[in-house]
Amino acid sequence: VERVRAAGIEVIAHAVVAGVAGRKRVSAVEVRTVDAQGTGVTGPATIIRCDLLAMSGGWSPTVHLHAQSGGRPRFDDGKACFVPGASVQDERSAGACNGTFALGACVAEGIAAGAEAARLAGVGEGAGPDEENLLVAAAVDDANDEPLVPLWVVPSPAPIGRGPKQFVDLQNDVTAADIALAAREGYHSIEHVKRYTALGFGTDQGKLGNINGMAILAQALGNDLASTGTTTFRPNYTPVTFGAIAGRDLGERFEPVRKTALHQWHEEHGALFENVGQWKRPWYFPKAGESLHDAVRRECLAARSGVGIMDASTLGKIDIRGRDAATFLDWVYTNAWQKLGVGRCRYGIMLDENGMVMDDGVTTRLAEHHYLMTTTTGGAARVMAWLERWLQTEWPHLEVYLTSVTDHWATAAVAGPASRGVVQSIAEGIDFAPSAFPFMACREGSVAGVPARVMRISFSGELAYEVNVCANEARHVWEALMAAGAAHGITPYGTETMHVLRAEKGFIIAGQDTDGSVTPVDLGMDWIIAKGKDFIGRRSLARSDMMRGDRKQLVGLLTEDPAIVLPEGGQIVADASAPVPVPMLGHVTSSYFSASLDRSIALALVKGGRNRKGERVEIPLASGRTITATIADPVFIDPEGARQNV
Repeated sequence: VERVRAAGIEVIAHAVVAGVAGRKRVSAVEVRTVDAQGTGVTGPATIIRCDLLAMSGGWSPTVHLHAQSGGRPRFDDGKACFVPGASVQDERSAGACNGTFALGACVAEGIAAGAEAARLAGVGEGAGPDEENLLVAAAVDDANDEPLVPLWVVPSPAPIGRGPKQFVDLQNDVTAADIALAAREGYHSIEHVKRYTALGFGTDQGKLGNINGMAILAQALGNDLASTGTTTFRPNYTPVTFGAIAGRDLGERFEPVRKTALHQWHEEHGALFENVGQWKRPWYFPKAGESLHDAVRRECLAARSGVGIMDASTLGKIDIRGRDAATFLDWVYTNAWQKLGVGRCRYGIMLDENGMVMDDGVTTRLAEHHYLMTTTTGGAARVMAWLERWLQTEWPHLEVYLTSVTDHWATAAVAGPASRGVVQSIAEGIDFAPSAFPFMACREGSVAGVPARVMRISFSGELAYEVNVCANEARHVWEALMAAGAAHGITPYGTETMHVLRAEKGFIIAGQDTDGSVTPVDLGMDWIIAKGKDFIGRRSLARSDMMRGDRKQLVGLLTEDPAIVLPEGGQIVADASAPVPVPMLGHVTSSYFSASLDRSIALALVKGGRNRKGERVEIPLASGRTITATIADPVFIDPEGARQNV
């Protein structure tokens, strides 16, 4: 103190800063004298103009590691702090973390603790601190500190909660008044007070304010600090950055990468990829000088006029067996499955308990008690877990066994008017005549000499076949299909073209055209809801809210300017010039340029959309520009389905 005063710095003893003035920044402090008991202030206030107030809370041991090892801290009245109690594990505390704050004593205690730890470990039996270490400890020039006087809350002329705010936790803005209120509300455990006030919840984990908060609670309850106790000391003591937690899981290592059995072929033929549910899927196959738009246009026209081929191996595939398999499918899908014939396929929609569309796919009956279900690429794991949950918790009496076979089967989807001729030319044991192999049927035989399941399924609206073979044989079969289709100009296409083709037909993608708030009725798919059976979500469909006529419904959009492609997610309004907030009618879910129609098309969810067909709506953009469009039917090409049924 004398050295500070000698340097020209004023030291005001027996006083506290009882108040601070200023808005947004400090402009002055109010200093008052503390009474003899340290619980109140006396005399007039001294105002000191300043723009910075610094404060020190004295020394407090870091008992965290001791506590995390299972030890319990004890309160030392002489030092006014918690210090480590008895050790539970083979650990020891020394120096400041043990409540020894003088530098010389810290060094001496550290030397002694180290020597004792070595002895107990069987190293240097009987050896104590050597003379050199003792000389180092003795040579330290310690400051002459006065005993600490605990002042847990700064006295003020007004009682706690009536005067200026007295912050205890500076990060979560917890005040002394908050702790006093918690005590009055009946929260007497420090752990309960911590959660009631958020004391110590910040990134400092209570290092700055918890000891004061414990003492203020003790005073409010009339207890001593020792019996009030401490909060739980959780790892890590030193904050760990998110970067350290992530480690090397960045960029390409952020999550697992899944590749189909045909990935190398796609790379060799110039495919650009996109990530879909951890899978690397071919996005499009550009030729020299082609843009995304150019490549997709070429791929779409090939699938509509000749033949295209797509790697559909990423679709989730679940093998379902057991005598109750049909009953199980009845309960998880909205439509009926008991009468589906062997060798036939059926499209199904899965709902959650709220009646909202969760996933969709085609399931094939391979034998009397054997089915193969397909799911969306991104929903495969979620659907598998969902089905297992119902089997194990609600329907354990059903004899049904599920096996994920997504990686076991590779799928080549061949679509277009020439697809039948291409697949048939390298297939054996399968009659491809339309009467023998109708739409939504499955036949087993061989393709390019490999055992195969061929399904007549179309996600493009064209005549199409999905060739399923063992993943190990995928490249051989794919290259055989490419060779067979060469005369027809067979064109590999990616996910972007797939999206355009299905949108032209008004086919939905669960998770893109649905968002967890859409029912089959909203999608115009009332036909898929069976009337005479129960299924997950059925009762929710009967709620009054589900029957409102102004629910968002799936519609098509045709822009006034056919060259403009609407942004997906764009909000739809009746009049963009209306006063803010402008009422929203819905949003664009899918939007593309259709090469077959030579114009843009879009799917959207619009309030009461089916009764609005022909109405003009507006889609305002962030730039201030507004696009005008007309509500139309969501099926833009071949509404009768003639192409897929040839």
